Amino acid sequence: MKKSRVTGLGGIFFKARNPSKLGLWYKKHLGLPVESWGGLAFRWRDAADPKRTGSTAWSPFEADTTHFGRGKQGHMINYRVANLKKVLGLLKKEGVWIDPKGIEASDFGKFAWIKDGEGNRVELWEPPKGG
Repeated sequence: MKKSRVTGLGGIFFKARNPSKLGLWYKKHLGLPVESWGGLAFRWRDAADPKRTGSTAWSPFEADTTHFGRGKQGHMINYRVANLKKVLGLLKKEGVWIDPKGIEASDFGKFAWIKDGEGNRVELWEPPKGG
């Protein structure tokens, strides 16, 4: 069995006809602490190293977003990885589709996109050091 390339769930993103209104629904009915930007970050501590913290994002997107690709995909899951470049190299050797724009770096870390076995766009995320 292969060692896991994924270290956790980075986020869950989904399309909504009215993201702001839907965020308020989740806040009112499920008590989610939706922030002013429209989503939230579930904060947690690493079980093996409680001093190490992280977060998992939850965020509705506009129904016409292309962030999930051009198809009708209604959601996208973001997976945390420790070394994005290494994981992408392994996936490339295995013939997995990788978005040709490659790795995007920002203050939030490094991101890349692949498609799973059914063509769903999946986001891979290497958090910034300390994240």
